[in-house]
Amino acid sequence: MRKKTAFNGERLKAARIYRGFTVAELAEKLELQRQTVSMYENNKLNNPELTTIANMSRVLGFPKKFFLENDKIGIKNGSTYFRALLTTSKKYRNEQIQKVDFIAKIYKYLNEYIEFPLTSLPQENYNNPEEAAIALREFWNLGDKPLDNLIYIVEQNGILVTMFETNTDDIDAFSQLINIGKLEKYLIGCSKNKGTAARIHFDIAHELGHILLHEWSEDIETLNKDEFKEKEKEANAFASAFLLPKNTFIKDIGAYADNLAFYIELKRKWKVSISAMIRRSYNLGLIDSSTYQQLMRTMQKKGIKKKEPLDDILYTAQPSLLRTSVQMLLGQKVLTPREFIDELSYDYSLSLESNEVERLLDLPKDMLKVVNEAPVHNLNIKKQINEKEYI
Repeated sequence: MRKKTAFNGERLKAARIYRGFTVAELAEKLELQRQTVSMYENNKLNNPELTTIANMSRVLGFPKKFFLENDKIGIKNGSTYFRALLTTSKKYRNEQIQKVDFIAKIYKYLNEYIEFPLTSLPQENYNNPEEAAIALREFWNLGDKPLDNLIYIVEQNGILVTMFETNTDDIDAFSQLINIGKLEKYLIGCSKNKGTAARIHFDIAHELGHILLHEWSEDIETLNKDEFKEKEKEANAFASAFLLPKNTFIKDIGAYADNLAFYIELKRKWKVSISAMIRRSYNLGLIDSSTYQQLMRTMQKKGIKKKEPLDDILYTAQPSLLRTSVQMLLGQKVLTPREFIDELSYDYSLSLESNEVERLLDLPKDMLKVVNEAPVHNLNIKKQINEKEYI
């Protein structure tokens, strides 16, 4: 007799967190008691009716098989640094962490086919943000030039990047260390809600600051408010120094450090926000506190503090490492969309709808859509023989 597949309560919890539901909200949608849902998640009830599983599938948008699978890939997550940890609800943070877990498993699957760039980072320990920023530019051979497409540079050096959608504007970006067996990767996530080139560049550089400066084995949730603010301050200082190298920036700003219009022109070159450049000038001693405050007030008065000039013009490359890998596999006919989704399900115990994988990897819509096509026989046409011969 075939053994009955057991319901996996952890998968129900993962799906709920992924969709941003509380236990109470999910219970209401499933028309179940809150305690019942909680018991399912904790495997204290492990035999829901098939109709109940079908309802879970419908409400949460995951295949029924997803709730009957056991994880084959052990993902161990290190710390997760959120820029807005003090103001972002735990529900939103957990939602992004769950997305990273899925992305990590898909990456592990893709890694069986694709030679991804190896992680390339300095191994020294840095206490000083300015020193760390100089070291990383040297390690990546970037010189002191402006960085036109920071996401491309970061991905080229083995760091995964994803753009995520969220129902809150409280999350700017986050970074997480993921361990898949012996494979260790950093992943940086940036919000699509604030997707200007200058914002993206600073967010990415800020997370690089965490990667180089901070401990990844500690529980960030245990930090007190002052400890967390200090880490954020250091990451901001790193981002500023990394994006605006001291000597080159001082030379560029010249005698115009107190001129707001000049910062707008510099933004076109450096793809860094005006606010960040003014702050860099202040930190480097090019302007005093009074001038810094005056420039900020002027930006506020002109209505350009939140939406700056050039925000809708400057461009930076979007994450493409994971997207390109899937496009290669499909384009070179290594896998069909059906084989991709099936292998992810059967070999990696991660059954997801194709449109969900597309969202996670930022793929074009319907790229992985499975189309039911009848197989076509591959036949050859015989060469026609000319029966008439002419002499």
